[in-house]
Amino acid sequence: MTQTLPETDTRRDADETTGDDTPKMFHYVRKAKIAESAVMGTHVVALCGEVFPVTKSPKPGSPVCPECKRIYEAMND
Repeated sequence: MTQTLPETDTRRDADETTGDDTPKMFHYVRKAKIAESAVMGTHVVALCGEVFPVTKSPKPGSPVCPECKRIYEAMND
């Protein structure tokens, strides 16, 4: 299923990261785009529509964007 996402702002707001540059939450993105973004610096689009370059890798127990999680779970039903 292909879905058109609305145009989003690619700037990171100050409240999206913690003081040590660790994201407050992680988003679901296409697996094939993660490595490309990490190496080339290209931006990825999360399920929720957030646009950003991949700079960090989530650890077990990392917080997940609630909107991404909701969309992902709905896709797997």
